[in-house]
Amino acid sequence: MKKPFFTIIVVSYNAGDKLLKTVESVNRQTFTDYRILIKDGMSTDGSLERLRAAYDVGRIDDKDPKRITLMESCDSGIYHAMNIAAACLDEKLKVGESPSYVFFLNCGDLFRNENVLRDVHKIIVDRNLREGTTLPAIYYGDIFDCSAGSKVASNPKMDDYACYRNVPSHQACFYDERLICRNPFDLKYKVRADYEQFLRCFYREKADAVYMPVVVASYEGGGFSAQNRKISEEERRDIIKMYLPAGKIRKYDFLRIVTLSGLRTAISSNKVTSVPYNAVKNAIYALRGKK
Repeated sequence: MKKPFFTIIVVSYNAGDKLLKTVESVNRQTFTDYRILIKDGMSTDGSLERLRAAYDVGRIDDKDPKRITLMESCDSGIYHAMNIAAACLDEKLKVGESPSYVFFLNCGDLFRNENVLRDVHKIIVDRNLREGTTLPAIYYGDIFDCSAGSKVASNPKMDDYACYRNVPSHQACFYDERLICRNPFDLKYKVRADYEQFLRCFYREKADAVYMPVVVASYEGGGFSAQNRKISEEERRDIIKMYLPAGKIRKYDFLRIVTLSGLRTAISSNKVTSVPYNAVKNAIYALRGKK
């Protein structure tokens, strides 16, 4: 059976109406060469019953795969659940087969509009044809932070400084399936495992990080990392030591202090100040992308 171009992985546990809303945002896409893989941690709130009532939902071991596949098992958290779902992927490509791309869409997060997958597919296919490559890559765009009420632009060029402090949100990233299969989330990180995975793919796998001028998802905001900023920063500092030399980290630490990083984080998180702040940030990134 031909692989779908996109695999959308959704992890859930007692998500209420959020699970159905997230799945609906995928099924509204005008580009339809995708499958949805839902990994649920044995929900008891009726969310799975509502999902089954709305859609024809299959199981991972079905001989005739459905577009929406549900896996139910216990797990130790979101990253573990993502790893369980990703273990069902197949990194091998048949002769002449194009790679498939994996996107993690959390319950409560939605595709920004019905043409996101269409636009991303075109960008990927056009680039592969133009450059004659099928090497593993990460394609990433922007997100809309619903809690702050503004678009959050991703850095259009990935370099050491961008990787030090500002990699794109995983709700903005489409990973080549081969990267996900070879690079599961490191479960010792409770908040920043997606950050470490991005850096591992970028530095060790030498994957291209390709920016797309697309607002990919509406991000619910206020998640675990936002609620645990101290843990998040501790993990970030631990992770970056694996990928950048100490001298470069000291240089970037200094730049972070003199550019008032803490103040800028507070401004970007405030509903009143986030819109003008992100407008300025978006303009700066737009200029950087043109260079």
